[in-house]
Amino acid sequence: MINLLLAIVVSASIDSTMLMLGDQTAMHLNVTHEADEQVAWPVVGETLQEGIEIVDKTAIDTTTLPDGRIQLSQDLMLTSFKDSLFAIEPLYVTRGEDTFWTDPMALNVIQPFEVDSSMAITDIKDIEKAPIWWWGIIRWILLVLGILLLVDLGFWLYRKYDKYRKQAEEPIDPELLRPADEVALEKLDAIKEAKIWKDGKVKEYQTDLTDVVREYIGRRFEVHSTEKTSDETLREMKNLIDKPLYERLKSMLQLADLVKFAKWHTTPDENELALTTAYDFVNETKEVVNDENGDAAKPLNDEKV
Repeated sequence: MINLLLAIVVSASIDSTMLMLGDQTAMHLNVTHEADEQVAWPVVGETLQEGIEIVDKTAIDTTTLPDGRIQLSQDLMLTSFKDSLFAIEPLYVTRGEDTFWTDPMALNVIQPFEVDSSMAITDIKDIEKAPIWWWGIIRWILLVLGILLLVDLGFWLYRKYDKYRKQAEEPIDPELLRPADEVALEKLDAIKEAKIWKDGKVKEYQTDLTDVVREYIGRRFEVHSTEKTSDETLREMKNLIDKPLYERLKSMLQLADLVKFAKWHTTPDENELALTTAYDFVNETKEVVNDENGDAAKPLNDEKV
């Protein structure tokens, strides 16, 4: 209602005067007064009146109009769960002893379906089991597997890095800096000089002899013979050397296996032949390094037993 003499304007409006049961509608309150006036705003709680509930309300907004007056505004969100035609009672503000009222309004709340009161109260709908969310389960499984894979990859990379780091920190064996054939021939010379097989140490002699040959094969042909059996070594060497030399290497390794694992008793000639075969194998397969003139360098050791 507008009171021009007192220069105060109080108004209320509602977005919808017809409402389905449980739906919501907004009510807008506005008060305009002079800047030097003090007014008391309507006090509302959780209900506007019996049957009409206030589910939310905004803070009171203050606006200065172009003519210098003040406008106060507030929105109330209303709902009702009662099928009825409501006459909304006017709201009011006060200024001193004066009271200013809003116009009365109506709100019609409609029940959208008929209720048969003769029937017993039952559930609206049977209880249903929620469907299994397979994609959600699969997505979590994939996520867990992805995390485990990343952790495993990280652990593998760390071990790889740690292995390389330790290898870099380990001092290099001086023998690895020398030619493989030079080292092998020196060791064969030592075995030849010791001749421990003459003292009955045939097993130790054959073991030392084949160890030198296996180490040489590993460096010269990159066949890790020290980690393989004689048969595995021979299979890899078959296409790397000529057949006569291969057969002699085969005989030497098989004889050593008989001595080490079958307690075979060798003859002096067999022991001498094994040493000769070792020398020949190194000399015939060693890498030949050319000198500055392009001529092949002289073999380091051509001596036969």
